[in-house]
Amino acid sequence: MARTPRSRWIEAGLEALARGGPDAVRVETLAADLGVTKGGFYGYFDGRPALLAELLDEWERRCTKEILAQVEAGGGDPAERIRRAGQLTFSPDFHRIDLAVRAWARHDEAVAKRLRRMDNERMEFLRKMFGTFVTDPAEVEARSVLAFTLAIGRHFMAADHPGYTKREAVSLAGEYLLRP
Repeated sequence: MARTPRSRWIEAGLEALARGGPDAVRVETLAADLGVTKGGFYGYFDGRPALLAELLDEWERRCTKEILAQVEAGGGDPAERIRRAGQLTFSPDFHRIDLAVRAWARHDEAVAKRLRRMDNERMEFLRKMFGTFVTDPAEVEARSVLAFTLAIGRHFMAADHPGYTKREAVSLAGEYLLRP
């Protein structure tokens, strides 16, 4: 019988995390979701805490490191790079995981520390990009904060946007921030 690959455990863990937070990441549940016994899990992980740490590593790699590398490799002017970073980072799949990590960080200082480090890396990217066409440091900071807040917070807005869809309103706000 073939062993369930480590990557499938991680994918199932990320899906459980996105769906229900860290409490939903249970070895028995993941095994049932994968249609396997939990014995194979212990060939890869020393227990649930090890899997949770691995999930955070994978979130960090996928949702920040790889995306920033793709943005840099894709080139373009700074506004294009900011747009691309936002589209990639906050795509529906990645955004669900990101929101779950943010909720988790509210109750776990180690997760909060890691989230802070990743958010700082994302903010540094925005500051660098905005700094190429905005000269006032206060405006660079303001635009960076607003762009980052828009990317995270747009999913929490329940307001109507008369004459616009939510997507159109968010796009207008983003384009406003990217004006020279």
